Amino acid sequence: MTSLATMQNQMIASLVGEDAIVSGYWSKQQQAGLAVYRNNYRTATIEALHNTFGRTCRLVGEATFTRAAIHHLVQHPPHSWSLDHVGQDFCSTCAALFQNDPEVSELAWLEWAMHCAFTAPDVDAMQVTAFAEATASFESDAWYELRLRFTPELTARVVTHDLIALWQQTATAQAALPVGKLSASHSAIVWREGELPVFRLLDNYEAGALQAMMGGASYGDACEIVLAACPADEAAAAAGTMLSRWLTDGLVVSIG
Repeated sequence: MTSLATMQNQMIASLVGEDAIVSGYWSKQQQAGLAVYRNNYRTATIEALHNTFGRTCRLVGEATFTRAAIHHLVQHPPHSWSLDHVGQDFCSTCAALFQNDPEVSELAWLEWAMHCAFTAPDVDAMQVTAFAEATASFESDAWYELRLRFTPELTARVVTHDLIALWQQTATAQAALPVGKLSASHSAIVWREGELPVFRLLDNYEAGALQAMMGGASYGDACEIVLAACPADEAAAAAGTMLSRWLTDGLVVSIG
C-alpha cells in the first residue's frame, strides 16, 4: 500500500509538473479534479508573486514576469502554509534569468525586503534621549565595547542602480524610464517605520559597519570599518554621524 507521505509527495509533484506520476489508486474522475486543482494552485501562486513583486513586473513586462514566476515556482515549490512566503528567493531567480539586467534582481530584492519588513514582529525603537542617558557616563573603553540590538526586519545589500528612482518610476503601470546606474556601488537598507516599510541608500562602509554590529560586533569594530574607508581626520565624525542616524531612523532597539 502506498504510504501517506508518498501520496502527499506525489500530490505536490503533480501540482508543479503535469508529467508527474500520480498514484495508481486515483480514479479518472479524481485525476480530472486534480487538473482543476492544479490550475487553481498555479493561478494563486503566480498571483501571489504578482502582488508581492508588482514593481518588478512593471519593469520587465507582464508576459516576461509571468514566465519568470512559473520558472521560480517550478524550481522552488512553495513549502510554507502561507502565500506570504511564495516570493522567497525570487530575487535569486531574477538574478539567474536577467543576468544582463541586474536592476531586475535588485528591485525584486527590495520588494521582498519591504514585504518582509511589513510582516516583521513589532518592536519599540530606542529613543535618542534614552540612548543619551544610558551612555552619559561612558568612557572610551565603554564606547568601544558598546553593542546594539537592532530592529528585527532590518536588512541590507549592495546595489549598483538608483533604487530610489527605480522605485518611483515603477510605482505606476507607465513604462519605466531608462534605469540609472550609480557611479559607484552603494548599499540599500530596509526597515519599518511604524507600519510603513522604508528604505534608503548609504555608503558601503556604513552598511558594512551596520551589518557587523547586527552580527554582534562592537561599536569599536564598526569604527574600524569606518576608519578603513574614510580619511583619518574625518573618520570620528563619520562614525558619530552614522550612529546618530541609526538612532534617528529607529534602527536601534536597545543597548547590549
